[in-house]
Amino acid sequence: MSDNINKNNIDSNGVDLKNNVNTDNKSIDEKRIAIDSIRKEYTDRNLVGNSLPGDEIKISVRNLNLFYGEKHALKDVNIDMPGNRVIALIGPSGCGKSTFLRTLNRMNDLIEGVTIKGEIRINAEDIYKTTDVIDLRTRVGMVFQKANLFPMSIYDNIVYGPRIQGQRDKKKLDEIVEKSLRGAAIWDEVKDNLKGAALGLSGGQQQRVCIARTIAMDPDIILMDEPTSALDPISTLKVEELIESLKGAYTIVIVTHNMQQAARISDYTAFFLNGEIVEFDETKNIFENPKDKRTEDYINGRFG
Repeated sequence: MSDNINKNNIDSNGVDLKNNVNTDNKSIDEKRIAIDSIRKEYTDRNLVGNSLPGDEIKISVRNLNLFYGEKHALKDVNIDMPGNRVIALIGPSGCGKSTFLRTLNRMNDLIEGVTIKGEIRINAEDIYKTTDVIDLRTRVGMVFQKANLFPMSIYDNIVYGPRIQGQRDKKKLDEIVEKSLRGAAIWDEVKDNLKGAALGLSGGQQQRVCIARTIAMDPDIILMDEPTSALDPISTLKVEELIESLKGAYTIVIVTHNMQQAARISDYTAFFLNGEIVEFDETKNIFENPKDKRTEDYINGRFG
């Protein structure tokens, strides 16, 4: 199946302009067959309900299945996620949200007995076939539920990744530290204590330094697995404001159990249940006009 079919390339008659499907010299029936074929291929690749034709697609997932041994944890997941947006993954505990999140930077590869089938493309590149894992995890950063700073200074935490990649220029490292901490909205709080112990910061500050450490690697995508679940309300608000400010530069995929948080910060929301995506839509539609009764029941607290 061609990867070149794009809705934006199909004119009002259904003709694929990019691929120059020219039917001028064909009979009416032949034209209709050609056009129907193009439409069918587009529909097949962009499953109704899980595609977002109004936005440029950053992450495209097709027929994703994941097994922990005999346990079928993800079941035929199909979704297109746009770039430079915040996408929230919601659903009850054990429904597959975090498992799905970890497939996007291949962290599930580290778990013994895991079998993964299907296709995940980031910027149209199949990450399970053609992408180097180390390069992938540079481009797709991860922020975990609990801050996981190294037992070293704030400065050394931020430059850890760039140093591993071979950056030794002190001036360049200083620039990376300031840019990353400013990007994580914590520069003014720590600029006079960069050599101080990172683990001496408050929980909310530690999580923002973790985000700065991720930014320092200059990723395309930032994955967040319940990044505020261990934080107080004030720290949670600061992280949410940070997420909102970052989406102009990054695509952010966040797992959250907090319905209000998903409604506040995300542009799109995917509802997971029993390893499947029940519904994916603009967040406003998910919360105000869900198409599936199971989504409505979950949003309204009737289960989960």
